[in-house]
Amino acid sequence: MLRHVMAFLALVLLTAAPMGVAAQDAGAPAQIDRSATGGAQTLDDILRRQEGLKVDDDFRRNSLERAAERAEAAGTPPGGLGPRGAASDADLWRALRYDEADVQSSTLNPNGRVLIQDGGMWWLEFREGPLAHYGGLLLLVTIAVLAVFYLLRGRVRIEGGKAGTTVLRFQWIERFAHWMLAGSFILLGLTGLFTLFGRMYLIPILGHEANSVLLTASKFIHNNVSWAFMLALVMVFFMWVWHNIPNRTDLTWFAQAGGIIGKNHPPAKKFNAGQKIIFWSVILLGASISVSGLSLLFPFDMPLFAHSFQFLNDLGAPGWVGMDPLPVDLAPQEEMQFAQLWHSIVAFGLMAVIIGHIYIGTVGMEGAYDAMGSGEVDENWAHQHHSIWYDELKARGETPKGKSATPAE
Repeated sequence: MLRHVMAFLALVLLTAAPMGVAAQDAGAPAQIDRSATGGAQTLDDILRRQEGLKVDDDFRRNSLERAAERAEAAGTPPGGLGPRGAASDADLWRALRYDEADVQSSTLNPNGRVLIQDGGMWWLEFREGPLAHYGGLLLLVTIAVLAVFYLLRGRVRIEGGKAGTTVLRFQWIERFAHWMLAGSFILLGLTGLFTLFGRMYLIPILGHEANSVLLTASKFIHNNVSWAFMLALVMVFFMWVWHNIPNRTDLTWFAQAGGIIGKNHPPAKKFNAGQKIIFWSVILLGASISVSGLSLLFPFDMPLFAHSFQFLNDLGAPGWVGMDPLPVDLAPQEEMQFAQLWHSIVAFGLMAVIIGHIYIGTVGMEGAYDAMGSGEVDENWAHQHHSIWYDELKARGETPKGKSATPAE
């Protein structure tokens, strides 16, 4: 199911490459007279390439055939009478450039013979353009909206003040898994942002050498802390999934906007509807990030997008948006390009969700941090925010529990 969801959403991501190509094709020049350069590139070719426009490079590909003709005319096949026969250095590099050279590879993977893979410009432009721009904007807008909400709404206080006694909300193993998940994600988020924005914003501040050291350390941290994130994600899922199944009480919670509308706070079990949204966002987006991250760590062993594109082609999905069938024969480099963009896009979405979660758990709501701090929450807080769960505890004789707290004045 997760692969099918990723495959469908990947279709949206892939449109970035074909659209860019279509735009360039529309600006392709008419046939250029290259007689003055003997068939080589002209000043117009160079200027168009500098402007990022498409250049008709058939004249360079055709030169490979001319090199073979020269060798045949000289009676010396390529490789004979000399290191390269009648072929020049330019002919050799041109053959490598267009993946037409006879390269002997010792790798078992057939992609090992591809020495130059130049299809990544669309990836670089998307990464440095829309991804960085809209991803960074998403985080800034999220923070700004929360700041405005805090100024208008203020902190959600405990009605009637603290009771002075507490109830146990989370066991130590639950808090351990939560903080391992939270801590690892913060490290992953920061190191990922350093990697994406380092060249644009950190080099002018730190300099090239310091930025290089920072990004080298970030890569090491990112690749290794990811295992802690995935382990914690599995632990959190199995510990809390049964508490996060949607039920009818969630409709009441949504109707009252979590207590913002109306005077009374809506009843909830151990997790309210808002927390369930956070939970499933973390599980689903976190799982997608983990899978794409593993694909980046093991590109030869875990290719994702070739299979996903084949699935979309079988559905006929490209035709829905007027596209040709998606490529299914992807080199590891191309797999990594798609996986890296997918990894980053989903990570930006999860970072925005977590920023909201951090806000509610700290400055946004009085007493909320205690749930994951000491594991014990004030009884009035429990009754106000999770009344159904609190009543179940009382019915089992499990309240109050924990040492007394000082009542609020």
